[in-house]
Amino acid sequence: MKTILIPTEDHDSMPAVLEAALLVARTFDSYMEGFAVRPSPGTYVTVEPVSSLAISGAYDGDAPKLARAGFEQFMQAHGVPPAQAGQAPAVLSYGWPMAESCDDAFIGSYGRLFDLIVLGRPGRAAENPRMAPLEAALFESGKPVLIAPSGVPASIGRNVLVAWNGSTEQAHTNAYALELLRRADQVTVLTVEGSFTPGPSGEQATRHLRRNGVKASALTVKPAGRSAGETVLDQAAALGCDLLVKCAYTQSRLRQMIFGGVTRHVLAHATLPVLMAH
Repeated sequence: MKTILIPTEDHDSMPAVLEAALLVARTFDSYMEGFAVRPSPGTYVTVEPVSSLAISGAYDGDAPKLARAGFEQFMQAHGVPPAQAGQAPAVLSYGWPMAESCDDAFIGSYGRLFDLIVLGRPGRAAENPRMAPLEAALFESGKPVLIAPSGVPASIGRNVLVAWNGSTEQAHTNAYALELLRRADQVTVLTVEGSFTPGPSGEQATRHLRRNGVKASALTVKPAGRSAGETVLDQAAALGCDLLVKCAYTQSRLRQMIFGGVTRHVLAHATLPVLMAH
């Protein structure tokens, strides 16, 4: 994860997004790039329960300058130097190459050039991160997304919960997370009974991770009258995890995404960072 993209916008989780990105960047000695993001022209008002309302075309002309100033002030305050032209391989540094703002769809295309995209967890309040940037990153970039809650723990990736459900999407997500998982002190591969697609068991997934140098152990639990999403987050809290690795999937391929039940609950209620991929 040597290159990290940080779409920057005025919302209440932006400080946590920057903190989360920096934690990962310090781990991998990464280059972080920011740019100002705005709603796409003709943005619809989504009915997804965890989305916030977005007013089409409403964007302050000074917002790109303010976004850049906030981004650069954060990096300078934390001792991160600006990237040097032609610097390769990447080292801990930052860049802001685009003077103008770009719309949500740009995240999906430009994000293909990065190893990780970092965004805030969407919410329904006007000051919360919007859903559209997350949708573009997850379903159009082909890269993993680190979703930061409003508050970020002191570490990310030391104690990790993998929400294994046997699916292709989760296998892809595990592969994207592998370098983080190898560095973890503890990785728990969680299977929730009754929330599983036909595929390898949690024990088999754990064995695969252990063969790749991950300190993984398997855990299977019953939901005990709670939803699978609630069970996943309950286990993450009980184990003191600082990262959840969870796939994203949809029940519709329309642009107006309808997230699956576990994904929906995690997006609405997670209080720890979540690494998602599709």
